Amino acid sequence: MTRYVDIHDMRHLIRQLGAQRMSREMEACIREDFLRWEDFQKSARMANHSKGGVIELMPVSDQKLYAFKYVNGHPGNPRVRMSTVMAFGVLADVLTGYPLLLSELTITTALRTAATSVMAAAALARPGARSMALIGNGAQSEFQALAFADRLGIRELRVFDVDPRATAKLLANLAPQIRSGQLQVRRAASIRDAVRGADIVTTATADKANATILTADLLEPGMHINALGGDCPGKTELAAEVLHRAKVFVEYEPQTRIEGELQQMPADFPVTALWEVLAGRAAGRDDAEQVTLFDSVGFALEDLSALRYLHRLALAHGVGRDIDLVPTMDDPKDLFGYSQQDTLAARKAA
Repeated sequence: MTRYVDIHDMRHLIRQLGAQRMSREMEACIREDFLRWEDFQKSARMANHSKGGVIELMPVSDQKLYAFKYVNGHPGNPRVRMSTVMAFGVLADVLTGYPLLLSELTITTALRTAATSVMAAAALARPGARSMALIGNGAQSEFQALAFADRLGIRELRVFDVDPRATAKLLANLAPQIRSGQLQVRRAASIRDAVRGADIVTTATADKANATILTADLLEPGMHINALGGDCPGKTELAAEVLHRAKVFVEYEPQTRIEGELQQMPADFPVTALWEVLAGRAAGRDDAEQVTLFDSVGFALEDLSALRYLHRLALAHGVGRDIDLVPTMDDPKDLFGYSQQDTLAARKAA
């Protein structure tokens, strides 16, 4: 049987365990898999672009598990009360091809994006970072804020969005952390106001366009930048000069050069793979004054990590249900005969 975890099951898990705990545990799974980077068969995601957005498939596997995610990016969706990003995924056994898990990945993608951002910042930001500017206050923002507060001890958050309603939503959702003193959140008047003096800057915008969220004159010595807004060819958030001024780190370079901030740069522009930093094969930050940049586009390995984490959680907590996604037959060669059976009668007889 295939375990099925739908959006309601995921909401139950996140209410029961908390977004911070789940992001923390998911980060541990992602780190485990990044440290086994060379064990995986990898490819850039397959994307079908349209005027309104993009639909992508993201596959990856090792010798035991295969995973893929179906995900879209349609910035105009909120106007028709639909999410900009929606996703689901499958985790399968490589030996047989049997699907072990079919799961929602919309909430999960927000959790794993926050987990990956924190994992990168822990390796690249200056020790003792306590303030973060959060540019773009949409669907990803609360997950980012909570993960950074929990894992890195971020206490001061400066938030800005061109849509004031998005910032108001963020402030309302973070009200418990604000009241408890876990977070001090300041609504910035502009991007410049938000990033001034910030140890970490996270950009999380969704427009499918070449935008200039950060310019080089906003950079300060020692700043770490997480550029993680929804990525695709023709979509950027940073001025090219920002990349020239920073030491740049990536997940899977062939994919990042197609659709990350890196698409603005020449093919020989130097970057460092994050997994090599985590594994001790490459240096992260070279000194306290250096500007570091994580050009995050989201990679399939992070989704495999998230799916195997969810599969373990679902079984441990009895969440979701088993479904007959593929046939179970006495004679695997007699698919036609199986298709002619009276399923309802067979179930009643059982």
